Amino acid sequence: MHTFHIPVLGLAFSIDTPLKVARFGISSVVSIVDDILIEHMRKHHSLLNGESYSPISVRDHDYRARRVTAYLNMVQRIVEKQISTLKASAFEKGSEIVKYFEMLADQSPMKALYNRMIQTGDMLKQSAMQDELRSKIVAGDINVNIMTKVDKTNVGRNNEPLPAEFSDAVASLRGFVRSDLNSSVVLSAGLNPRLFSYIGQYAEFLPDARGNLRKKVILKVSDYRSAYIQGKVLAKKGIWCSEFRIESGLNCGGHAFATDGYLLGPILEEFKSKRQVLADELSQLYAAALQEKGVPIPDSPMQIRITVQGGIGTAKEDAFLRDHYGVDGTGWGSPFLLVPEVTNVDDETRNLLANAQRVDFYLSNASPLGVPFNNLRNTSSEKQVRQRAEDGKPGSRCTKKFLVSNTEFTKEPICTASSRYQALKIAELKSLDLPPAELDEKIEKVIEKTCLCEDLAAPGFIGDNSNTGRKQRAVAVCPGPNLAYFSKIVSLEEMVGYIYGRVQMLTTAQRPNMFIQELRLYIDYLRNEVQKHIDSLTEKEQKYLKTFSENLQEGITYYKSLIPKLVEETERYREVMRDQLLQFQEELLSVVIPGIEMREAIPVENSNARWGPAEGMGSS
Repeated sequence: MHTFHIPVLGLAFSIDTPLKVARFGISSVVSIVDDILIEHMRKHHSLLNGESYSPISVRDHDYRARRVTAYLNMVQRIVEKQISTLKASAFEKGSEIVKYFEMLADQSPMKALYNRMIQTGDMLKQSAMQDELRSKIVAGDINVNIMTKVDKTNVGRNNEPLPAEFSDAVASLRGFVRSDLNSSVVLSAGLNPRLFSYIGQYAEFLPDARGNLRKKVILKVSDYRSAYIQGKVLAKKGIWCSEFRIESGLNCGGHAFATDGYLLGPILEEFKSKRQVLADELSQLYAAALQEKGVPIPDSPMQIRITVQGGIGTAKEDAFLRDHYGVDGTGWGSPFLLVPEVTNVDDETRNLLANAQRVDFYLSNASPLGVPFNNLRNTSSEKQVRQRAEDGKPGSRCTKKFLVSNTEFTKEPICTASSRYQALKIAELKSLDLPPAELDEKIEKVIEKTCLCEDLAAPGFIGDNSNTGRKQRAVAVCPGPNLAYFSKIVSLEEMVGYIYGRVQMLTTAQRPNMFIQELRLYIDYLRNEVQKHIDSLTEKEQKYLKTFSENLQEGITYYKSLIPKLVEETERYREVMRDQLLQFQEELLSVVIPGIEMREAIPVENSNARWGPAEGMGSS
């Protein structure tokens, strides 16, 4: 029904988003990593909707998968009831059925039919058209996300390792497969051989004779190569990738997986030019795998959707991505953190997000996974981390253990955000007789780690009456830097209207084009990487940084050629964008990689730019 979807947002932020938007035809994604949060939310929404609730204990066999299944089935039941109620409502101002059709894009055939129904003066025709509209109402997809890197092997009551099928990611997948949902699992963070092999065991992912799939796979990828490799691995197992969800490496929320300097525009161009080649190659591998499994090959070719997300900020950018690159849809994530109807965010954090400036959004080392993590300054989580360090008790109690991975001091993996690890690491650093400044710097990197298991799940517990009397919960939030240009808490209708160009919402005319913003982030990232390794640059690191820089320069050249195609923008907009690219090109060449001379790699044009980098992209 809509050209956009709402991607997964942290752990708790979008955990029940389908209950808030699916009845309006909007698809969204639920994280199924945290079974503790999932069980809590199942209890909460069961009681809220008059459903019976029977707890699933950690003592129960396969409890993690069972919790996921029970929660997803509950969400499905509630959404089905919501749809029935919506369909039965009258076409009158303020009703949910009117809200359903009013929110559709103006170009939607359904919106056109709705408008004709409103305008007709023939009561019989109007009634018939209303019946037709009701019959076409469908819910948005209730998709789920599994971050493939979060897949620790669990132990039983005797502390003995459990079989591989009880690992975190695999158990979550099994919970999804056993649910009643006819939807997709979004796999993010790269290839997990154990998980991918497990998917191949389930008939629910196999097609019927017409190519229909009960359960689908969506791969979130950062570039074409990643899509090609992972798609082939799945196809060889008889699993079709129904959608490649391209996400900007740095201009996104949550964990940031930087490419080797490949920018979003050139990446989309490669997908555009190689889309059919990708489909053909995967189809051949897929057909061979199905034949080996004894599964009939569908009569019609399997379809692949290409969508993109990360940093989209205006209706014109959204339309350009769909029109120029031919993508089938877009993802809008972080802006929905400012929509109370859609996401779980406590009032303190939501107000912090609404009032934050660009400088308040930064790429941190807060994640225990060791992957750069998009962060916001002055959250209650960040304050708690600082306070614990000042009190001489750095780190957190590690109760959920989803991100345990470090064996530096212990035989069993522990989390680098835990008080246990941080005490051991700080003690080691203090024993090395380091200069005071170096010691402080290294300790700062240790205590920066945040308990994401607790703090990203906290909004799901805050405000719940059953939580009264429990400890105060600190909240971590992981918005994309694009949110700096959204400074207003809005309704669902307003946000959807903004996405479709019907509502003006940005509070500044100085927002850069999404490609310019990402380029800014990548140059900053390169500069930080050079600084990080400047005293001990290996030949391998030198080669990586050189390739990174060259790819950025090629990206700048590509964007120069793209500017004339931004026909919906003003001449002033295109002029400023060109000036910014020239400035970025000069700035990139000034980044000194020891042993590498980059200035001769590409000629620099003269620039009369009047704006600083990443500023001045207002269309007025």
